[in-house]
Amino acid sequence: MRKMTFDIPDEVAERFNSEVPASEQSGVVAKLLLRRRTTPTWTDEQLAAACDALNADPNIAELERDMDALSGDGLDEYPWDAPASR
Repeated sequence: MRKMTFDIPDEVAERFNSEVPASEQSGVVAKLLLRRRTTPTWTDEQLAAACDALNADPNIAELERDMDALSGDGLDEYPWDAPASR
């Protein structure tokens, strides 16, 4: 058995302490850490619908414009074949 220390937000710690008896806390944490997260399987239709929704979102369009403005970042002028400096 190994003892570990974690930092968590005060509100989470208070709720955990109030809802889980001290004698069960280690076991609960271990079970939560070992629980596998399932990755959702998306159909092509669901992915296409998600893309359509994002493409119609004005916030995404604004983000794309902001990213396009960064295209002149100077990387095109970087001498990629230059020797590495140490």
